[in-house]
Amino acid sequence: MKGNSTGGEASNPRVGVFLCHCGTNIAGVVDVPEVAEFTRMIPGVVYVGENIHTCSSEGLKNIKEAIREHRLERVIVAACTPRTHEPIFREAVEEAGLNKYLFQMVNVREHDSWVHKDKAAATEKAKYLVQMAVSKAAHLEPEEEKEIDILPSTLVVGAGVSGMTASLSLAEQGFDVVLVEKEAETGGTLRDLHTLFPGVREASEIIKSLGDKIRGSDRVRLLTSARVKRVDGFLGNFDVEIEGEGGDLSMKVGTIIVATGAEPLTPAGYYMYGETPAVITQLELEKRLKSASVTPPPRVVMIQCVGAMEERGRVYCSRICCDVAVKNALKLIDLNPATEVYMVYRDLMTYGIEGEVTYQEALRRGVRFVNFQQDKPPQVTPTSGGATVSVYEPLLGSETVIEAGLVVLSTPLIQREEGRALARLLRVPIASDGFFLEAHPKMRPVDFSSDGIFLCGTAHGPKNVSESVSQALAAAARAAIPMSRGRVRTEAVKATLDEEMCVGCGACASACPFDAIEWGATGLPVVNEASCKGCGVCAVECPMGAMQLRYFKDDQLLPAVDGLLSPTRWLDPGKEAEPVIICFACRWCSYAAADFAGVMRLNYPVNVRIILVPCSGRVDFRHVFEAFQRGADGVVVAGCLKEQCHYVDGNIIAERRVDAAKKALNTLKVGGDRLEMFFCSAGMPREFADFMTEFTERIRRMGVLNRRDVPALRVNGGTQK
Repeated sequence: MKGNSTGGEASNPRVGVFLCHCGTNIAGVVDVPEVAEFTRMIPGVVYVGENIHTCSSEGLKNIKEAIREHRLERVIVAACTPRTHEPIFREAVEEAGLNKYLFQMVNVREHDSWVHKDKAAATEKAKYLVQMAVSKAAHLEPEEEKEIDILPSTLVVGAGVSGMTASLSLAEQGFDVVLVEKEAETGGTLRDLHTLFPGVREASEIIKSLGDKIRGSDRVRLLTSARVKRVDGFLGNFDVEIEGEGGDLSMKVGTIIVATGAEPLTPAGYYMYGETPAVITQLELEKRLKSASVTPPPRVVMIQCVGAMEERGRVYCSRICCDVAVKNALKLIDLNPATEVYMVYRDLMTYGIEGEVTYQEALRRGVRFVNFQQDKPPQVTPTSGGATVSVYEPLLGSETVIEAGLVVLSTPLIQREEGRALARLLRVPIASDGFFLEAHPKMRPVDFSSDGIFLCGTAHGPKNVSESVSQALAAAARAAIPMSRGRVRTEAVKATLDEEMCVGCGACASACPFDAIEWGATGLPVVNEASCKGCGVCAVECPMGAMQLRYFKDDQLLPAVDGLLSPTRWLDPGKEAEPVIICFACRWCSYAAADFAGVMRLNYPVNVRIILVPCSGRVDFRHVFEAFQRGADGVVVAGCLKEQCHYVDGNIIAERRVDAAKKALNTLKVGGDRLEMFFCSAGMPREFADFMTEFTERIRRMGVLNRRDVPALRVNGGTQK
């Protein structure tokens, strides 16, 4: 590692900056030595080091040694995304004796070197990003992570295959489980199925096996014909009320697993369903096959993607429909080898080796696959002997007419209404497809953003039984971790109150989406840190600035904004006519989308400089206006998709604030069009890059903001509303 120490000033904390080359991932575009020279000139920086790979064992060792040798009081690593590597560096900082909340990470890979090709421009942007981190780090404070006790018991909601599997896994590990099922029997949708894909094992065998084990376990308490009525509390100490046939039952549990399942769409209005007995669904066919009450007619037509993969509404693929259709087609041929089965499809997906083998078998045994285009769907006309299906085949360029005795519609799985109600009780997010939204698709796929609550099975989205079982075991394992420890440390990014500034208006308590702010005996709000999720919505609602969010306080975010725009908007004087865009990006979705844009090497203008916030609901008018005052020409507040906010409705609150801020900016002659709200998910990197490109071009057409037009507005103590 290359490094050197400078003097530092007594009035500033001693800051050490570690610049990562990441092989050539960063150094291939960014001139790291030039950034190092610039960094040494930033006030407060007493040490600057370079590493080929800072996350390597050698790189971590160098950080620890530099902290001790140079008496560093703040540490910054300029490398890749903090979403993956921040825990590694925080642990190293802590091992060296420094509070881990005195560490700040800055993303110069995904947000710079991977999205910009101009080396000089990328190097200049890296300097601003590092300066932002130094400016914020100078105001960081040591924080304490509090420990909470964890009750060794779990509430599992839903006694389908996922819920029963998770319950048994936890019981086998020695934890008590309360399993709640709204129906009178266990098994969920599996009760209606004949066989499981690829058609070898009967569904009833699995239900009976799991049900017998549940009833035979002395650690699983099964409550049927029951529903969750109320949930309060937090990880380790959830207070739950169950409504059942015998009355209400209250209990306390340490963790919760959501396994409420899904249900097939009833295709009312599609292909004459409900208007003729010749048109049924795959689930109804399963029931007939199970009861042996079906005699296959000479000709059967199966229509795929009914109510799925639409332009609006249910845009998703239900994944398992093709497998189910192929399996049932083979079962019909088993019953009557003379039966002709036509599968009319838009897109066909029988994924995995098993799926491909079964598809090939269907071809071999005569199942006929007929493709149709979305803009020319099949037409179903009832007849005396069944129904006529007319389908335009694009390869033939002509219409095929099939006289069928039975038409079977493959419909997608959809979220149950009970699932939506439970989401409101638990204050957990629902995705745009209606299913429960996990904290992170890769790193926390069975966790909710709310600690102590996990999910599995088709409540999370369409999946087959084996996938549901695997996810149930994963959810049980995740729930078991805190319970086996008995105590866990909670993250310190929580709301905190300055009682001397508080006037007791209650705005913070009203705004909190998790009811984590209560009224104390003194008449002032008290933050229940175990319930607080760290969104920061309350900090913005507070008119006095008394409520703040640790690690994202106003006096930490405002210097970060300044760092992105100091000493001038551009270090290169030749760029003064170019606009500068500041983007406040939420941790869960929009910042992640920017990360994935980097992974995919999607270019967008170097004009965009990103600040990480926990939630778009943390962004205040002060932060936005500070950006304009300091030199920004445009500001973007980027949050999760609507109805997908990891903090319930933080993005909707942010949208309302942005609308109000636009009006204020018009009044202040800055221009409301220079501020924009952008919604995206982590899986929308192209949309993120496209929006940033379009917004930058829009601001470029408007022209650079004349600083003389920006009034000298200063807000003392509180938030400018």
